[in-house]
Amino acid sequence: MGFSLQVSLPPPSPPPTATNTAAFTLIRPVTNLRFKPPLCASTTQQQLVVSEENELKSINGAPEENVPLPLGLRRESIPRHVAVVMDGNRRWARMRGLPVDSGYEAGVKSLRTIVEICCKWGIRVLTVFAFSSDNWFRPKMEVEFLMSLLEEGLKEEMGSFLRDNIRISVIGDLSKLPKSAVELIRNVEEITKNNTRFQLIVAVSYSGKYDLVQACQRIAMKVKDGVIVPSDINESLIEQELETNCTEFPYPDLLIRTSGELRVSNFMLWQLAYTELFFAQSLWPDFGEAEFIEALRSFQRRRRSYGG
Repeated sequence: MGFSLQVSLPPPSPPPTATNTAAFTLIRPVTNLRFKPPLCASTTQQQLVVSEENELKSINGAPEENVPLPLGLRRESIPRHVAVVMDGNRRWARMRGLPVDSGYEAGVKSLRTIVEICCKWGIRVLTVFAFSSDNWFRPKMEVEFLMSLLEEGLKEEMGSFLRDNIRISVIGDLSKLPKSAVELIRNVEEITKNNTRFQLIVAVSYSGKYDLVQACQRIAMKVKDGVIVPSDINESLIEQELETNCTEFPYPDLLIRTSGELRVSNFMLWQLAYTELFFAQSLWPDFGEAEFIEALRSFQRRRRSYGG
């Protein structure tokens, strides 16, 4: 379930100083890639740079209110956070007599489409199940291909992430990933951490059980160190230690699972407590705008009572 985005959104043209963002070498965290004036710049030059940066953030950071929604969708009921189990890549390839790699590459196009739609329609967060903890048991060549696809995608799309004001977060047990992938992930997260238009959360080497266990381990260490006592432990404390604490909206409003399978597959077990579920029959590479609209319409027809 690897990915490589090539987002082609139509944001305002960036200032000339940002035109070469795709060429940055990701060696160590860099926090001054955009619009930093030279040290010798005059006060007027510095004010101009800050003004340009604030203007771009203002434009790119807001939902696309002027983009019309498809018939039947209400803007006030658009989910803030959508999660997706991108299932069916391998089956898609095998049904066509193609290598498994072709299925993952086809799935990239679907992910690109959904990211573009989320940005245009004002969805704030998209979490995708890219590689589960169980996927480590797949054939070695397949795992290596997915890891390389992840790294290539992050490198190639850095310019797009900055241009389109997209924040990237990666959750999961990264200790199992190649060192080069971990370093790259940390750099991308650092460089995009202040982007506000849209957040893409990629779950890699992730499972819902792992997330709960690591949260409990962190809390246990706080008890051991005397920071808290057992009676301090409550739902709020656990939520703070889950890996989805990287986002303002940690609980998906809508979960989409493709390929006709009717299960959540150990994905975001705590966070999905009140999430609306939608199971699509199409395989992930065939999931596009029409299927996404169907899922959103289904979501908006439901009455969310949260147990009340």
